[in-house]
Amino acid sequence: MAPLETFTELVDSRREWIDQVLIPWCRRARRNHLLMAEQAWPDLAGRPDSKQTLWLWAWQRFPQLCEEGLTAMNETWPVRITVRDGTSFTGYPDARQSERGTLVLIGSNGAVSDPVSIDDILTVEQLRESET
Repeated sequence: MAPLETFTELVDSRREWIDQVLIPWCRRARRNHLLMAEQAWPDLAGRPDSKQTLWLWAWQRFPQLCEEGLTAMNETWPVRITVRDGTSFTGYPDARQSERGTLVLIGSNGAVSDPVSIDDILTVEQLRESET
C-alpha cells in the first residue's frame, strides 16, 4: 500500500476500513467480543455512539431487525426468533430495552420477553401482524 499523502486519502482509507473491516466484523462477532469493542469504541470508530454503529451493525446480521437508513432496530414489524435450544419467541423488537447485544420482544398481549443474546439467535423471521 502506498503511503497516504493527502487528507482526502486519509479520510477515504478510514472510510474503506470501516466499510470493509469494521462493519463486517460487527455483523459476525460474538457478543463477548462486541462488548470488548464497545469499551474501545472511541479508539476504533471515533466519536460515533456505539448504539448507532457497533450494535446497529451487529444486529444487521439479521436484516429483518434493521432497515437501511434507520439508526436503531426496526420496531414496526413483528418477528419470530428461534434460539439455539429450538425455542421460538414472537413479538415486536423493543429497541430501548434491547441493549448491548440482547434482544427484547414485546408480545401482542404486552408481555415482555427475557433478553436473548445475539449469540443465541439462530433465525429471525419477519411476520405479518396477523401472525402474532
